Amino acid sequence: MSSTATRHALTIQPLGGPTAIIGVGGLRIITDPTFDQPQDYTGHPNTEGLQGVERTEAPALSPQEVGRIDVALVSHDHHIDNLDDSGKEFIKDVPHVYSTDVGAERLGNGVVGLDGKSASLDLPEGGRLTITGVPAQHGPDGVWQLIGPVTGFVIDGDGVPTTYVSGDNSSVDVVREIAQAHPDIEVAILFLGGAGFAELADGDYITLSNERALEVSDLLPHAVIVPIHNDSWKHFREDNAHLRAVFAGAGAEDRLRIVERGASEVVAR
Repeated sequence: MSSTATRHALTIQPLGGPTAIIGVGGLRIITDPTFDQPQDYTGHPNTEGLQGVERTEAPALSPQEVGRIDVALVSHDHHIDNLDDSGKEFIKDVPHVYSTDVGAERLGNGVVGLDGKSASLDLPEGGRLTITGVPAQHGPDGVWQLIGPVTGFVIDGDGVPTTYVSGDNSSVDVVREIAQAHPDIEVAILFLGGAGFAELADGDYITLSNERALEVSDLLPHAVIVPIHNDSWKHFREDNAHLRAVFAGAGAEDRLRIVERGASEVVAR
């Protein structure tokens, strides 16, 4: 991260599921936009033929209530719980959209693939921000290859708290590699919920579980852990109450920053 006289605070506002608004340096960044109303998506082409893909809660804000967004980080475009029908419409009006390389090809409309690459943007409040695509593994070996590529992101720059957005990564080993490359991570926005389906590897985790989140916190000793992606969908099997218990049991509850859906809080200054 470059040094600068200006230090930008970083805020987060979870909207439900994988969708959250990150504010930093005058930029508004959204993760995995999902704005559909509750419904059962069984039979939808973006469920990979899985059963039980069901949204159970509406987002905390509608697209109209969200207002201006400058950047969208789409960890992957081919699963309905990470980019739903309303989300696809929403990103058409976002100036800068980043995803996987194959996702960028599918989405078109100027979406940029960041597999192993970075993009840089001006911050309205001064300086530059960099977004780097980092690895993510959507499930155990033998599963992630079948259900398609995903990406995580690291955000840093002039006066920007270095922030890791995990995407639908389930692997602690992958985070270990990211931590080695980015040892100054101050905020870790983790896609939790212990997501899984009986049809895939007997229901093994395809995102981080709460126990794995605790392991990740050990790898990122300077980071506040901000959970998202653990509500609003039927296949998320672990919630924030369980997450608190896991961290409390390890004496690490002070590492957590759980922000209620719809609320906006500063998580780094």
